[in-house]
Amino acid sequence: MKRTSLLLIATVLLLIAGCGKKSIDPTPDNGGDGTTTNPNGKDLPSGTKDGVTFINNGTSAIFNLYAPGKTSVAVIGEFNNWQPTTMNNTTDGKNWWIQVDGLDANKEYAYQFLVNGSLKVADPYCEKILDPDNDKYITASVYPNLKAYPTGQTGNVSVMQANQTAYTWKNTTFTRPDKKNLVIYELHVRDFVATHSYKTIKDTLNYLSNLGVNAVELMPVNEFEGNSSWGYNPSFYFAPDKYYGTKNDLKALIDECHSHGMAVILDMVLNHSFGQSPMVQLYFDQGTQKPTSNSPWFNVNPTHPYNVGYDFNHESAATKYFAKNVMKFWMQEYKIDGYRFDLSKGFTQKVSTDDGTFAAYDASRVAIWKEYNSFIKSIDPNNFYVILEHFAVDQEEKELADNGMMMWNNVNNNFMEASMGYVSTSNFSRLYYTNHAGFTAPDYNVGYMESHDEERMMYKNEQYGNAGTSNGYNVKTISTGLARQELAAAFLLTSPGPKMIWQFGEEGYDINIDFNGRTGEKPIKWDYNNDTQRRGLYAKFGKLIRMKINNPVFTTSTITYNSAGAVKYALLTGTGVNVMVVGNFDVNAQTTSVLFPAGGTWYDYMSGGTINVTLPYNITLAPGEYHIYSTAVLK
Repeated sequence: MKRTSLLLIATVLLLIAGCGKKSIDPTPDNGGDGTTTNPNGKDLPSGTKDGVTFINNGTSAIFNLYAPGKTSVAVIGEFNNWQPTTMNNTTDGKNWWIQVDGLDANKEYAYQFLVNGSLKVADPYCEKILDPDNDKYITASVYPNLKAYPTGQTGNVSVMQANQTAYTWKNTTFTRPDKKNLVIYELHVRDFVATHSYKTIKDTLNYLSNLGVNAVELMPVNEFEGNSSWGYNPSFYFAPDKYYGTKNDLKALIDECHSHGMAVILDMVLNHSFGQSPMVQLYFDQGTQKPTSNSPWFNVNPTHPYNVGYDFNHESAATKYFAKNVMKFWMQEYKIDGYRFDLSKGFTQKVSTDDGTFAAYDASRVAIWKEYNSFIKSIDPNNFYVILEHFAVDQEEKELADNGMMMWNNVNNNFMEASMGYVSTSNFSRLYYTNHAGFTAPDYNVGYMESHDEERMMYKNEQYGNAGTSNGYNVKTISTGLARQELAAAFLLTSPGPKMIWQFGEEGYDINIDFNGRTGEKPIKWDYNNDTQRRGLYAKFGKLIRMKINNPVFTTSTITYNSAGAVKYALLTGTGVNVMVVGNFDVNAQTTSVLFPAGGTWYDYMSGGTINVTLPYNITLAPGEYHIYSTAVLK
């Protein structure tokens, strides 16, 4: 192929589209990679990005692969009949690049890199891959006109195209909800709609906006191994998984969420990668089936007991460089509003074999997350959400919260026990920020009683609920079990700070998490909408969510609570209004003295009635009965 001069490249370089990503630092120091300088090398042309950089109106492309320590790299693809075009090594020995001319800017080209004459890998920075094994199961209704896998090739191949169909954003003025008011709806594309497509979710957003949630959290959507997956087995970090639709379908979904007043949070998996990742393949020992010791990115052995796949070393500058590029890309290209970082506690080089050691304070891990958070703020300082699935000691979580990050706050087990009616094990006090040592505000704990990773509460109610009463009250029945879910939700959604609910939990999803295997496909229960009782629970969730978002008292940092015992309560003190939440989690009636701070008229939000409080105020609550009282009418 004809090559232009470096001078021409420098003067006319123009990024149009494709797999190239703007680099944060074109020559990261990853240390210990065994590279040697190449005095005969040729440095990258000015402006070259990682992956593919299109120039000359898309008729030329510069390919750039970071692969220190390799002896040769060539590019192969449809533009050269899959015959190797040798790439230049840079003088520092770390990058390989070549310019290819004579391209059709409107055409999709498949390509790979041929490393050391034998290893074929896709481009780690490409935005689309073709999979010889799984693409044939993707229907045209989900991904129209999907390019055919090239005949005679093996392995995943990258796809590039200069002139792609651009998406025109219709909502450019979306204001993100304050983190203290967040009510997040976590969903899995595959198990939320039967078409497993962004397009269908976009058409069902009224269901979520009528529920009142103001944020949607998508389980991982970048390319992962296979088609049907939870997505925690990632392989390509810049490519949306085609099983859910096109990149513009995803953008349209995000755009429509913004139009409905909902932020979009992506579940980001940067603790590990899986075997289809070209970064794994570039430095991999087939004998041991582990990364090699000179991998710029991965540990030979995982450092902690919860790892799956291959463990990133986040103390490596090469890993930090790559991770920052990933973070920046989705923020800018897809206009997302936040990340939920999976297994954030795993960003450590401190070796641990048990949960206690793993959760102990780790100064290096704290420094890593502060660096990443600062980087994210430098890209988007406007209330971008950084949520960590951390579960470390309070000291560490508090330090990260002080830096502006939010923590997943799992209270599933105790809420489960409370919902089932087992009082002695039902203390869910960790729901409240004051039960987290050092936390001074509720804004940094995302409390939830269900997530993708926990057993479904309604399933447990039906299977194991407390039925040992003589009064006929039985948690195992559908009507009583759903009422118990409402009771639990009342305490979850009145507690100050951001909250999260799991898909269909608002209608009492009652399918075992291990149905069809833990990560296997689950029944999609839109038929719940035809059930009066389940639709009633949806309405109560909506009433509670709107109450939480629309009344500042539910952001207060002044709370008193008792989550132990049968009758639980929480007193929230706000400006101009106080709220008392009280509920009976026993399966028998209970008489108790409600510790109202003052007498007089109190308003019952759920019933619309009032009570006249004279201190002390005693009340008898039926099993499962609750009230949300306030000194002024709540919105």
